[in-house]
Amino acid sequence: MGHEQEKEAAARASLRFVRDGQIVGLGTGSTAAYFIEFLGDEVKKGLRIRAVPSSDRSAEQARNLGIPLATLEECPEIDVTVDGADEVDPQLRLIKGGGGALLREKIVASATKQYVIIADASKRVPVLGKFPLPVEVIKFAQPVVQKKIQGLGAQVALRRKAEGEPYLTDENNYILDCRFGQIPHADDLARRLSDMPGVVEHGLFIGMASVVLIAEGNKIIELRRRKQ
Repeated sequence: MGHEQEKEAAARASLRFVRDGQIVGLGTGSTAAYFIEFLGDEVKKGLRIRAVPSSDRSAEQARNLGIPLATLEECPEIDVTVDGADEVDPQLRLIKGGGGALLREKIVASATKQYVIIADASKRVPVLGKFPLPVEVIKFAQPVVQKKIQGLGAQVALRRKAEGEPYLTDENNYILDCRFGQIPHADDLARRLSDMPGVVEHGLFIGMASVVLIAEGNKIIELRRRKQ
């Protein structure tokens, strides 16, 4: 079973967390796109939900599928959000932001009662950090923050579009992709990055995922966060 089929299977499995009448957060990225597609099918069949998208891209997809959209202003509390991840470790800490939407994704996650992550088997890792960690920065701060993160031992590259222009997030910021190799002390690094002036948000999502659904071949592995 290829990654795409696994993504699709994980997305389908996440539908059971969505109930009639709920406010549903929509993630961003290739795996979340499958979930949005399946959610659109359920809405056509009569499921009544309102969705809060985490990016312009997901909003457009949902709109095209007839999913009713809401804003955080209208719905500051979200019942369930389904999103993908670039990496998941055994403590259900995540690296996200490969798709460039980490800031809004984290805001939506922070407003969510149940945060469900869907992923193919390749995203499960013993230690975070093989995937470059995205850090969203204000344009003005980019050279300063880049130097500071390099000082922490990472190789840092400004994310660019195919044409070579710097990639801009929905909030008009830059993204630095930071290769740390392994990140054994993810909690410590998350704090250090958040403390840097000019860093808007980073892609370490710690203590946020309630459930992770990993599709591995023909089976779905469900991981749940232990209650602290």
